[in-house]
Amino acid sequence: MYGIISEELIIRNFQKAQLSVIGRHNVTTHTLRLFTDLYAPGENASPLPPVARVLYVVAGGITVRASSVTASLDPNSAWQGSVTPQVVAGKSGARVLRWELVRSNLAEDTHARASAESVLTLQSEITLSDPNGVLMRCDRVDFPKGGEALTHVHQGPGIRCLLTGDIRIDTHGSSTPYGVGHAWFEAGPDPVYAAASAHEPTGFARVMILPRSCQGKSSIRYVLPEDADKPKSQKYQIFADEFIEA
Repeated sequence: MYGIISEELIIRNFQKAQLSVIGRHNVTTHTLRLFTDLYAPGENASPLPPVARVLYVVAGGITVRASSVTASLDPNSAWQGSVTPQVVAGKSGARVLRWELVRSNLAEDTHARASAESVLTLQSEITLSDPNGVLMRCDRVDFPKGGEALTHVHQGPGIRCLLTGDIRIDTHGSSTPYGVGHAWFEAGPDPVYAAASAHEPTGFARVMILPRSCQGKSSIRYVLPEDADKPKSQKYQIFADEFIEA
């Protein structure tokens, strides 16, 4: 388990590591963004530009064709890739969450509507400076009624979108509630406490940009040493965990 001593130590060590990397390697500014795409039944969407991307199906179904490979996605499944995908909706249409990572100076050039109803739900600029590269992870986190995520940090930034229930996020001295369909950004090194609904199960999907060393491993670290060995109520389901060229 992780031997984290304090919130202040986490932030201080992270900042030192960032300064060290910045001093020796190129730093690039990217935009991580989330769209909500609503597809009509049978809609054959316009091809999307080739950027690092995740498509997660919330409802309905889609078929994704990319690089001569075809994948059929049902609810609670995802596709990840950096090539141009062709998306065709199923007979009942689809609601899809679409995350993209693009260089900030190209964000407008690569801004594309995947369907007749595409909404930019949330975006945030992030700085990438890991000399060993990064990976793009899409997973789902589920809580039982009354579940919680004890105060923690992650090894990289990400955008979450609530699928079921409701959740309260405590960070930076403030507390913010989120309902289904709402999204929020977590920078990674900022300590976060999450409280799920006391009345129903809660779940969210997320995409994080992490060091490649995290592949196949948890990115979470608990702020308080005594929390590391406590039982955890949240469950994880990973859909994609792939290296990307950013």
